[in-house]
Amino acid sequence: MSQKEHFLSLQQLSESDSFILFYSSQILVRDENILWSLDQIKDHLNESADLILLQRDPETSVIAVSLQQDISAILEAELNSLRSLLFYTDQEKFLLAGRASQLIEWYKSHRFCGTCGTRTVHHGNERTLVCDNCSLHFFPRISPCAIMLVTKGDKMLLARSSRFKSDFYSCLAGFIEIGETPEETVHREVKEEVGLQIKNVRYISSQSWPFPSQLMLGFLAEYESGEIVPEPSEIADANWFDIDSLPTVPSAKISVAGKLIRTFIEEVKKGQGG
Repeated sequence: MSQKEHFLSLQQLSESDSFILFYSSQILVRDENILWSLDQIKDHLNESADLILLQRDPETSVIAVSLQQDISAILEAELNSLRSLLFYTDQEKFLLAGRASQLIEWYKSHRFCGTCGTRTVHHGNERTLVCDNCSLHFFPRISPCAIMLVTKGDKMLLARSSRFKSDFYSCLAGFIEIGETPEETVHREVKEEVGLQIKNVRYISSQSWPFPSQLMLGFLAEYESGEIVPEPSEIADANWFDIDSLPTVPSAKISVAGKLIRTFIEEVKKGQGG
């Protein structure tokens, strides 16, 4: 790829392109639509706008735009959080918006070299920012996380976060630390958050999760021993739930947590001959 395929200028834009607009880490949405045409926004773009290519097809491109001023009122749009898209837009658009958000935040946070302070420049062939003084390359980065559903017979362990005041329950999760395998993270996080020992850790699925820039690796694990003792700074409540009497949980359509729950439910029903 060439430089123009990653970082664009106003002169490289085409009437067939579509744009996802961000201002102050929020996305511009109108009538649940996140894509804008060049005709709608061209009068409000200037040379200071960051334009980052997301995807290119033979006839069109999708471009992430980081605006330097709020034009939501002019476009009769709303400034929404990225998380709000989980509830009313389709999965493809959410993933596209998530990718846009991650690239914009990476670009903003690496304008200058962290070693010497020199302003970074675009790499000629890759999506990379370069410090010509130190010869350092700054690639977009993700943070790997493990998310796990602990099961005990036909029941599953679900927890409510102490950071949010809601009745929403989900799987346990945590960042993979340096030197750990994902499976080791599963054991550590379960022990730290609810005090249980587990066994038979089994990988199920993964998901890109742009809050802020994570790769979620999903596992099922079986209870081995111990009593539930929630870590109060992380967990407000945790308990075993039967598949027929679940609290409010994530949807399998939008999260790997929901997929883990659905996978276990299907396995239990299959074992019951249902």
